[in-house]
Amino acid sequence: MKIETDYAGSTEVKWHVAVIMLFALCMGARLQAQQTNLAHAFFELEMAKAERGDSKGQCVVAECYARGYGTPQDMAKALTWFRKAAEQGNAEAEDGLGVFYRDGCGTPRDAVEAVKWFRKSAEQGFSEAQANIGTCYDQGQGVPKDYVESYKWRLLAAAQGSDLAKRAATALEGVMTPEQIAEGQRLAREFVPRKETPGPNTNSSSLLVIDSPVATTTGFFITDDGYLISNYHVVKDAAKVRLLTSAGKVDAKVVRVDAANDLALLRAEGRFAPLPVAASRNVQLGNTVATVGFPDPGLQGFSPKLAKGEIAALAGAGDDARYFQISVPVQPGNSGGALVDEHGNVVGIVSAKLNAAAALASSGALPENVNYAVKSSFLLSFLESVPDVAKKLKEPSTTDRKFEDVVKSAQSATVLVLVY
Repeated sequence: MKIETDYAGSTEVKWHVAVIMLFALCMGARLQAQQTNLAHAFFELEMAKAERGDSKGQCVVAECYARGYGTPQDMAKALTWFRKAAEQGNAEAEDGLGVFYRDGCGTPRDAVEAVKWFRKSAEQGFSEAQANIGTCYDQGQGVPKDYVESYKWRLLAAAQGSDLAKRAATALEGVMTPEQIAEGQRLAREFVPRKETPGPNTNSSSLLVIDSPVATTTGFFITDDGYLISNYHVVKDAAKVRLLTSAGKVDAKVVRVDAANDLALLRAEGRFAPLPVAASRNVQLGNTVATVGFPDPGLQGFSPKLAKGEIAALAGAGDDARYFQISVPVQPGNSGGALVDEHGNVVGIVSAKLNAAAALASSGALPENVNYAVKSSFLLSFLESVPDVAKKLKEPSTTDRKFEDVVKSAQSATVLVLVY
């Protein structure tokens, strides 16, 4: 008998429930009391194990609370016991905890936290978690949408007998390129399950999360063959950089940096839609400017966000001539984004916010929407040191354009930069 559930289910609990339900069906309703007593006895037995620190017992107790088996249903308590077991590296509990965060069971929904626990379980080879994280990558829930990663995890789950994952992998092939399919198959072949071995003081925040970037920022393409710009301060210590593009994740490398002006030139393989770069000397106070970027994607999501404002000053903090002060409402994660004018030309690179603590100490008040962008003229000077790139830049636009078209061009050229 198969017992359907919308959360991770302990195999042991499912077996006990199946046996008792079959017995009750055979003997009739008069055995309902015996069934209840047996269920409670089983729960008490597993609770004793759980309280001694046995992770399997903790996982079963969590399942009992979630199903109301042998004890009143209590999702908050289920969450607590799933967490206790998950923090000991129990793969089934990690997947269960991920489902609770995904569905908002006993806790507010948190797609990023769900992915964290799905990944821990999936890396240990737990097939249900592999299917779950495959869905997250397919739908862009808690992670950037990535068909290759989704395909890899679904292939791994399918190899363990998941028909649903197999059908999902087959469906993905219809929207993937042959190169993406080959890459996903390669990653699945090379996958090696790992077991977590947490020490006595290990907690949920200290366990390793594979393929988790240490920082995210924004970048934009300036040539159609893959050269792009972002901020130096974000990529300076990077061991690896990847870009989230419309085709999924692609690797990028840092080509050259200008630490003094907080600029970094990167390169990715492929063909992309670039933005033209115009000299900033013609920008005037009050000009309308905008940026498209990825502020705090873990909280706000991975879709690009538009911010619009004006040139608030022709110099930065302390009259620094390298910067514009802008009223564009930017946040962490917007750094490296293109500041475009009404023609769609890059006139600056979003770089910094006024330090709130410094402003409070100086004036006794918190700053409101005081942000800065490196002037594009400094970018053009930087690119003169890379002639092969400078000669490929698009000519600046001088024609009037609808604002919606400007935004569309900026969005096409903008990528999320993942720093490892």
